[in-house]
Amino acid sequence: MQVPLGVPVNDPSKVCKLRKSLYGLKQASRKWYERLSKLLLCLGFVQAQGDHTLFTHSTPDSFLALLVYVDDIVLVGNSLSRIDHLKQILNSHFGIKNLGLLKKFLGIEVAHSSKGISLCQRQYCLRLLEDTGMFHCKPAQTPSDHHFRLHQDTGPFHDDAAGYRRLVGRLLYLTTTRPDIAFATQQLSQFMACPKACHYQVAIRVLRYLKGAPGRGLFFPRSSDLQLLGFSDADWGSCPDSRRSISGYCFFLGQSLICWRAKKQATVVKSSSEAEYRALASATCELQWLQYLLNDLHLQCSSFCSLL
Repeated sequence: MQVPLGVPVNDPSKVCKLRKSLYGLKQASRKWYERLSKLLLCLGFVQAQGDHTLFTHSTPDSFLALLVYVDDIVLVGNSLSRIDHLKQILNSHFGIKNLGLLKKFLGIEVAHSSKGISLCQRQYCLRLLEDTGMFHCKPAQTPSDHHFRLHQDTGPFHDDAAGYRRLVGRLLYLTTTRPDIAFATQQLSQFMACPKACHYQVAIRVLRYLKGAPGRGLFFPRSSDLQLLGFSDADWGSCPDSRRSISGYCFFLGQSLICWRAKKQATVVKSSSEAEYRALASATCELQWLQYLLNDLHLQCSSFCSLL
């Protein structure tokens, strides 16, 4: 690294040699992940093939799963003694901070009950409404008008293009627990380069919809079958500008919604059948990845996976 200001040096061409990684360096996160993964592998953990940030450890009487996001770790398992033992090992190597039962992770609020687990981003949503000045707005019943298709309008440009991009980016992260705004956000993200005033009004409509139920999210019941069920659909030639189709799919694990997506197809298709096949192919790739992930977690579906 370069010599910090205030440190006397005779030769200005010399640099400092780091003995350990520091925060702020581009190599720091990679070195941290390399050291953590090496320790976990030495402890008998297996790195998942479907997601390299997931590590699992299985014995005849216990199972542990550890998920890493930079320096945030989620640890789950069916043996409290094994979990406590792993926490002690991690603390001896890195000095971790134990936050107890998972209640919040990357802005996602987690609530536990006897019936199941619920995920939402209520605080994130309320902060978004407050930052955009829509905290006291009148709620809307739907995120968008299904009779209106966004397109490259000839109207005036929005006066704050950077603010529009920030707003759409925050809405994209909100779709982590809000699949009901996934399609509307996908439509808004097409005009990040040169947003018009009408596009911003549609984004305001999404904010008004969020005001009606900022705490809405996902619920995962504890009594649910381990069966993958997927749904795929396509809207043929729905883009007014390019006439490309839009693919959409969602997957349920039992009664729990675990995966969804809305995305414009890469090419123009000649028929609705071709659009449906392309959407089905995209959903099949996602289904295959979900099966890999379930295998890494040592979970077997109760019946064959279905894609409709």
